[in-house]
Amino acid sequence: MLQRAWLHRGLLARLLWPLSLVYGSIAAVRRMAYRRGWKASHSVGVPVVVVGNVMTGGAGKTPVVMAVVQHLQTRGLAVGVVSRGYGRRTQDGREVHADSDPRDVGDEPLLVHRTTGAPVVVDRDRVAAARRLLAAHPEVSLIVSDDGLQHLALRRDVEICVFDDRGAGNGWLLPAGPLRESWPRSCDIVLHTGDHPAFAGFTARRALADHALGQDGGHVPLAELARRPNVIALAGIANPERFFDMLRARGIAPAQCIALPDHYDFDSWSRPPGGPYSLICTEKDAAKLWRVAPDALAVPLVFAPEPAFFAALDARL
Repeated sequence: MLQRAWLHRGLLARLLWPLSLVYGSIAAVRRMAYRRGWKASHSVGVPVVVVGNVMTGGAGKTPVVMAVVQHLQTRGLAVGVVSRGYGRRTQDGREVHADSDPRDVGDEPLLVHRTTGAPVVVDRDRVAAARRLLAAHPEVSLIVSDDGLQHLALRRDVEICVFDDRGAGNGWLLPAGPLRESWPRSCDIVLHTGDHPAFAGFTARRALADHALGQDGGHVPLAELARRPNVIALAGIANPERFFDMLRARGIAPAQCIALPDHYDFDSWSRPPGGPYSLICTEKDAAKLWRVAPDALAVPLVFAPEPAFFAALDARL
């Protein structure tokens, strides 16, 4: 209900608007405190690229992080990643390993590490995360922060602001709108991950890979899945319907689509009754789902920002 209200300036949004003034005032005072040096902003000794957004909810930041890391790796840079590790059950700072439990480090940091091979550290305090990462991996010459646009304690050199098809919603701050801070704001690069950019910025192409992955690393072509009579799709991401639509666009017509909350942990999940069926999910969900459904297949996302985006990033760096 609130997500729909945030797209328009309707009755509910207008009723909440006075509260957004309070939120905006608190945020403005906080930003001013960092600008004037009342609160410290820390450099960690290497360049920092922050990939974040001003919108609540997922806008596709993690695919952008992976694309940026892989691009910088092709340039010969040793890149590390820091993240809060949203949705994890732990509170401490820790490094992510390929065999880490996603419930302890977060599903997105684990996906970033497994996909890029870059060292990843999670911590609520991004400065502490960066320092831990550099202590463990002194060869790292650049850090990418997954989210953290509003984490002003970490000094950054490049800010990439990510938007999906919601654009800036109704343009109001929380709780009357979806904005964490006012937009437009100063930002180095804007990247749209959706199909219909609401304003100027670079764009990216999103598509499913031609295959799904099994827990053992085996590949199953999507064309084969399209011929299977009983497919159940599930997604615990910010916009599950987008994943389901992308499956349908590839000729897969799921008999059932199960939308779950973002970062769903699958601890209380039960398999759908009946069978036999093929269970398919997003790559982000796979590490958690495979614990309880080892036969599930994960469909990777192919994410490709336009070349001009990388040219702009290189110029900034």
